[in-house]
Amino acid sequence: MVQSMTGFASAQGADAHAAWAWEIRSVNGKGVDVRLRLPDWIEGLEPDVRAAFQGRIARGSVTVSLKVTTKEGSGAATLDPEALDAVLDAMARIEAEAMARGISLAPSTAAEIVGLRGMLTSGQEAPDTATLREAVMADLPPLVEAFVAMRAEEGAAIAALLDAQLAEIAALVETARAAAIAREGEQRERLRQQLERVTQNADGADPDRVAQELALIVVKSDITEEIDRLTAHVDAARRLLAEDGPVGRKLDFLMQEFNREANTLCSKAGSAPLTEAGLGLKTVIDRMREQVQNVE
Repeated sequence: MVQSMTGFASAQGADAHAAWAWEIRSVNGKGVDVRLRLPDWIEGLEPDVRAAFQGRIARGSVTVSLKVTTKEGSGAATLDPEALDAVLDAMARIEAEAMARGISLAPSTAAEIVGLRGMLTSGQEAPDTATLREAVMADLPPLVEAFVAMRAEEGAAIAALLDAQLAEIAALVETARAAAIAREGEQRERLRQQLERVTQNADGADPDRVAQELALIVVKSDITEEIDRLTAHVDAARRLLAEDGPVGRKLDFLMQEFNREANTLCSKAGSAPLTEAGLGLKTVIDRMREQVQNVE
């Protein structure tokens, strides 16, 4: 089953002490790259989060984010006596030094002193990080399942597009085959005329050599191999789409082969219908290659 490399999932949770939000995003990547953005004050998160993704994705750049916000407690704020003593001692030294230098300072108010950083301490108790870690991690497995399910859903949609594009390619290959057959009569007549001109204007030319050159022209314009290879590539791509497991790299390589054969066919066309079929092939192959870039 085809899997997409792009996906998204999110979840929120809360308990008596904190609220949290998980988010998983993934985009295309050459290999597996799981990037974590986790609170560093909750110990033991990273190894467990990475373990949750092992065996679930084969390709893609995945970013996992967890934001945790602690709730405000009901405890009243209290004045820190040590911080107060330090501030008052500092103020006394500053005022004494100012008076010695003849500098007059404006009096400080209690509100200004209380507003200084560290003067008040919250009555809120710090949450138990072990309990919090267990709570937030309980939300991760179903979130990973939802993330994988979304990648599978997008993969199914991509597979349907690829299958339709393969049908277009197969139809264009048959059109090219028919155009090549129709071209044979015209090509034979053109070669006959060329041979007649050569033999009439090449006194002393080696007939065998002339025949060899004309045979070479015929071989170079033959597209039988390109038609056969394109047909084989269509069959190979359909088999890959039916496989379980990652097939993106194989499909990407196959798209290069598709493009190579289409280019060769265009270069050998020699007729408007065949050229049109070749250009049509290149257009569909380009569209298909864009979709393949999203396949895991």
